[in-house]
Amino acid sequence: MTFDQWLNARLRVHGAYDGVVDSVFGRATIAALKRFQTADGLQPTGVADEATVDALRLDPQGRVVKVIPAPKMPDEPVWMREARRLLGIKEIPGAASNATIIGWAKRMSGWIASFFTNDDIAWCGLFVGNCVAVTLPEEKLPANPLGALEWNKFGSPMAAPALGAILVFKRTGGGHVGFYAGEDGDFYCVLGGNQGNSVKLSMIEKKRCVGIRWPRTAPPPTGGPVRANAGGVSRNEA
Repeated sequence: MTFDQWLNARLRVHGAYDGVVDSVFGRATIAALKRFQTADGLQPTGVADEATVDALRLDPQGRVVKVIPAPKMPDEPVWMREARRLLGIKEIPGAASNATIIGWAKRMSGWIASFFTNDDIAWCGLFVGNCVAVTLPEEKLPANPLGALEWNKFGSPMAAPALGAILVFKRTGGGHVGFYAGEDGDFYCVLGGNQGNSVKLSMIEKKRCVGIRWPRTAPPPTGGPVRANAGGVSRNEA
């Protein structure tokens, strides 16, 4: 059982969540966390911090103190866990499109939904926007989240990346954006969309990176550099 699945299950036991018990940390989970935290006298942050997890481990009946074991709290931030859950999603060449990718645009609604009607359109920014919007609903996205280089205006700048940081790259004809999953020598390991037309891990040259960003509404980053190598080198993410 993943941590997020455990979280949804315990929120359901405590009567704060009536959704599907799965590994998705989304808006329904965040709302349930706030309901539970308010009822338990905790600050309603929507974040599964240590105090909240400890409270969720207790028997909701209160008659007998029964402590339920919990999986280790993940090191990865929630949006990175959502990105990793989507690994393997691929676009469909030609007139057809992957309904999941199109669904991200529909969820964002407005001009994005009307503009992004085929997954042959570059979708690295859409992927990052979806992962952030689903897990950090109060976070302000770039005015044009489809524009990869626009993500260099997102959140707060960082001097060096931590797990889950948003990395912005330049490339021939435009840009690329993805999440920091680690590094190896002169390359960042990037978890991103539209990398080889799919959601995957790719090695991208550090010298192409023009921005490192962190969401303003997220807890501060923890940890330093992570050693990782996805094999192969990506030089153009069109």
